[in-house]
Order: sequence, then structure tokens, then C-alpha cells
Amino acid sequence: MRALVSRLDSFGDVLLAGPAIRAVAARADHVTLLCGPRGEPAARLLSGVDDILVWDAPWAGFEPPPVDRKDVDALVDRVHADAALVLTSFHQSPLPTALLLRMAGVGFIAADSVDYPGSLLDVRHRRAPHAHEAEAALDLAEAAGFPRVDDGRLRVLPPPDTTDLTGPEPYVVLHPGASVPARAWSPRRCAEAVRELTAAGHRVVVTGGPGERELTAYVAGRHGLDLGGRTDAARLAGVLAGARAVVTGNTGPAHLAAAVGTPVVCLFAPVVPAERWRPYGVPYVLLGDQGAPCADSRARQCPVPGHPCLDSVTGTDALAAVEKVTAESTTAENSAGEPANEERAAGAKRTEERAKGAKTTGEHRAGERTTGERATGERATEERRAGEKTTGGKVRQE
Repeated sequence: MRALVSRLDSFGDVLLAGPAIRAVAARADHVTLLCGPRGEPAARLLSGVDDILVWDAPWAGFEPPPVDRKDVDALVDRVHADAALVLTSFHQSPLPTALLLRMAGVGFIAADSVDYPGSLLDVRHRRAPHAHEAEAALDLAEAAGFPRVDDGRLRVLPPPDTTDLTGPEPYVVLHPGASVPARAWSPRRCAEAVRELTAAGHRVVVTGGPGERELTAYVAGRHGLDLGGRTDAARLAGVLAGARAVVTGNTGPAHLAAAVGTPVVCLFAPVVPAERWRPYGVPYVLLGDQGAPCADSRARQCPVPGHPCLDSVTGTDALAAVEKVTAESTTAENSAGEPANEERAAGAKRTEERAKGAKTTGEHRAGERTTGERATGERATEERRAGEKTTGGKVRQE
């Protein structure tokens, strides 16, 4: 069977699709991932993907292109699949993508959909009301006949060793940029956090993309190591894998850090719900006012003067969160008989061990099933399946 998985939005969204893609890959002979340009770098980090189709959809992304008939026809001609899983966020419709896949001759299509799908979907699934995006994708895959095959954590292919960039000493990463301004901590606060972390004895590495060199230089100042513009997606994964913790906004690097097993301090602007988008499967601390007026607005620019939901968070707050999350991570590792982060070998080796399933410990927050619960939860799975309808939808009770 040739399968296609579609996730058309951002870098982090594609990473969150990884566990569902692995479930599909376990049953399919060939898996194509259909993604947008912003998700392509993440797609190339995922296991289980045999082929990548990159398409800038007119209904996805922050700045969607106009509809182009020739572009649509070209995509339809490139799709060759027997079954498809259309992954979307809770506020997105899968039906435009499903229509194109039907036009391409895909015989079986499954998606989460509130809207009536007509003949576009074979499985119209209804996600649990407050499910994390990674869990929602896994639930859809299971309803479509692709049960989970592992612990469901985020994973990427083992990244390269980046000690040539970071040096061998332990460090904390601060990533000041974000996909949209509303999700970014102010440069002033980021620089303050670098100073506070350094004063407390942490070595700080500041990361950012090619267009963020000025930002990272300012944030790093004379206290941090500036790696702005020096890492592609794979090298960034390596840098994050070697870190004791990552401080970042609700943006792609938060999910990439989770995918390499590194604890996250997340400056989380409430423009999207934290229960759906928080760092998944690793110890984490959320900072920011989740009850701010912008909550659930999906705003790209902060609508409140002064960006108080994040700018009220201080560098001292970030330091306290880093100390907390690294202590929790070390305790969990020692309880499992593993060495603490600072005693490990290079980050790439650590990530490779985790990719092989060596590490299954870590802190899970509300609504997230732990590995142990899954291991002992066959009864819960049976109960879920007993209430599951693979045609007409499914509601999971939690």
C-alpha cells in the first residue's frame, strides 16, 4: 500500500505529525509526506518518510498564495497513493486537501472534520476536545487503521555532532526568534535572561536563523555564544540535543527540542491553547500569562500594547524555570538509572540512543498518557476502541 500523509502548515506542526507518520509507515509499503515550504525542513528530519511533496497551499500558512489552476493540476498529477491521512489543526478544515486527493484518485482518505465532508472522506474523525496536536494525529491514524507502534514521542533522525559549534562544556540554549511576533519574547528580556543564566553559572548558546543574526547578536551580547545563522534544521537539532535545557517561545524549536529529548522552558503566548501546543513528552515549564486578553485569538501581532503576557516574564523567572526543569530531568534520569545530562556524551549520541528507545522516562503534563500508562493501558485502548466508530466519527472520552 502506498500512503500519503498531509500536513501543510509550519515546521513545528510537521514535527508533531511525526508519531502518526511512524504509525502509518509501520503498515504502508511507501509513505509520501505532503507538506508546505515552511514544513519541509522538518519533514526531512522525520523517520518513516520515503518521499516528500512540497506544495504551498492557498488555504494554509500565514501568507497563502493565490489559487493557481495550473499549480493545482500539477499537484494532482504528482500524487500517487492508495490511502491518505490529512492532518490539520483543530481550527483548520481538511476538506480542500481531501478534494484534491480525491481528484488524484486516492481511494481512502481519513481526517478530523467538523464540517460535513460529503464523499470526500472515508473516515470522518472527531478529535477529543482538548487533545494535544500530537495525540490528535495519533488518534486519527488509529481510527484510520494505523495503530500506534511505539511510545508516541516526538523523534527525529539522529542529528550530527555539533560540538564544533558549541564546545564540549554543558550549556543552555536560548532561541529568541519565533514564527510570528506575537509568540516572541522581547529582545530586551531575552538578553536579560542570558545575563541572569550566565551569572548563575550556566553557559548560554543563542540560536537563530539566517535572518535573525542581528537579533541573536544583540541577545548574546558579550555573555552568550552567538550561533545565529550558523545552523540548518539538522544542525539545530544537534545543538538542541546537546543542551541541558532550551528556552524559547511557542515555536518550532520548542518542538524540535522535545523531539531530541531536551527539557524546554517555553515562553508561551496564549494566542493558541497551551494544552494543544505545549512541549510534548519532555519535562517543561510554561511561562507567560495564559489568561491574557489575546488568549485563543491566533493573533500574529500582539493586540495588547506592551505584549504583557510575555514581557512581564523576567530573566530571573527564566533562570528559575531552567533550574527547575533541569533538576526534574536529572531526577527522572537518575531514577531510570541513566546518567545526568552533564555526564553524557555528545548530544548526537544521546539523541541516537533515544531514537532507539533507550530513554522512555520524562515528565508528562495534564492530558498526556505516559509510556507506563500505555504499557499497562491495553484495557484503556480496548475501551477506546469499543466506543470508536470508523465511519461517522469517533469521540474519545477522557
